[in-house]
Amino acid sequence: MLEQITKVLVEAIQVDEADVTAEAKLYDDLGIDSLSAVELALELETEFDVQIEDDELAKLETVQDIINIIEAKK
Repeated sequence: MLEQITKVLVEAIQVDEADVTAEAKLYDDLGIDSLSAVELALELETEFDVQIEDDELAKLETVQDIINIIEAKK
């Protein structure tokens, strides 16, 4: 799952693949802003066929949080 999410982050948000770890903080470590977060959510929804609600998006802080929410929705 981490590899798939890394691919989405690299392609959609242009983060450095080496910076993506499960513990990486989306805003602090990866430099994602609120607009990028919305774009990321759309890409994740398409890639994993899940729906990420706005309130769920606001709670995502780390890459592991993304993994957890996607696994919970599958």
